[in-house]
Amino acid sequence: MFGIAEEHRAIQELVARFVERELMPREAALLAREAAGGELHLTDAEAAPLLAKCRELGLWGLDAPAEYGGADLPTTALILVQEELSRTVVPFSLPPESPVLRLLMVVANEDQRQRYLEPYAAGRIRSATAISEPGAGADPTAMATRAVKEGDHWVLNGRKIWVSYMPRADFTVVLARTAAGKDHRGITAFLVDRGTPGFRIEREIPMLGGHRTYELVLDGCRVPDSQVLGEPGRGFAHMQLRLTRRRLLMGPMCIGMARRALDMMCTYATQRTTFGARLADRQAVQWWIADAATAIHACRLMALDAAAKQDAGQDVRSEASMIKVFATEMATRVIDHAMQTFGAMGMTKEMPLQLMAQKVRTMRVYEGPTEVHRMVVARRLLAR
Repeated sequence: MFGIAEEHRAIQELVARFVERELMPREAALLAREAAGGELHLTDAEAAPLLAKCRELGLWGLDAPAEYGGADLPTTALILVQEELSRTVVPFSLPPESPVLRLLMVVANEDQRQRYLEPYAAGRIRSATAISEPGAGADPTAMATRAVKEGDHWVLNGRKIWVSYMPRADFTVVLARTAAGKDHRGITAFLVDRGTPGFRIEREIPMLGGHRTYELVLDGCRVPDSQVLGEPGRGFAHMQLRLTRRRLLMGPMCIGMARRALDMMCTYATQRTTFGARLADRQAVQWWIADAATAIHACRLMALDAAAKQDAGQDVRSEASMIKVFATEMATRVIDHAMQTFGAMGMTKEMPLQLMAQKVRTMRVYEGPTEVHRMVVARRLLAR
């Protein structure tokens, strides 16, 4: 199906075993930490043995270029890998993070490939992206951060918000307006290293599910010409490479969570008896299960179809928008029905369901709200 090679199926099975043996056993400790108000992330000490295991199993650089020692897997294979990783609430990704990697592969110059792409592909450095701004939201035309050319440097001033992976990021891809205008043209991408004068974290923002995002301030932040990523004035167009990739991967992320919720629902429904009958014999629960399995199957077909098209070099922006809308709403329903099946236990912080519910709720907002994606799909169809 969709030209998936046996070797890629084997990688999927390997990742599935890694998730079940290495990640799921760590869920209880992370759930307890989050319930106590802690941040939902692995400490360096907790991540170290997992990273070592990834190297041992060959689960490293699956999306990295072959020239840097990576496997350079096609998108169809990465869809399968992401689905398995998303069955657990343990926040662990096989390094390096895919969307920024692909952005660098396409637009970084030779100097930037040596300074950023090579160590990034090897997992030695981490990244973040700063796009959204207070008051601007999903509208790039309202971007207020400015970059002004002074000699062989650029001076950046403005604010960014909802930035993930700070303060661990070694560099951040920052979008700033470099030319007057009210559309996405004239926006340039810059590589800003951690510790650059005038680049600071203003505040930490607690989010649903124990996660954190950050607000950044650029106050007279000077970066040399060598930090311009891609063609000046085309930063927003370049960033679409990352955004499209990220939106495609949200499909298998939702599938993985929905699969986990469905598995939990099926197991519990066969064990729990109410008023003399198993939940598995209740028509309402049976329909929840059947609808969940059907929706998961449909979403997987959507994700694999879009992945195959991207691997063939086609423009999949519309498909990515459709997937983001369909997948997040699908997972919301499936997880909610699983929580309802468990009753009061489904409302506790002892179970992973509540974290999955919070995560998928945020997914309906970041990388573009659901309503914006519906609008974009409709506009493209009407324009034809």
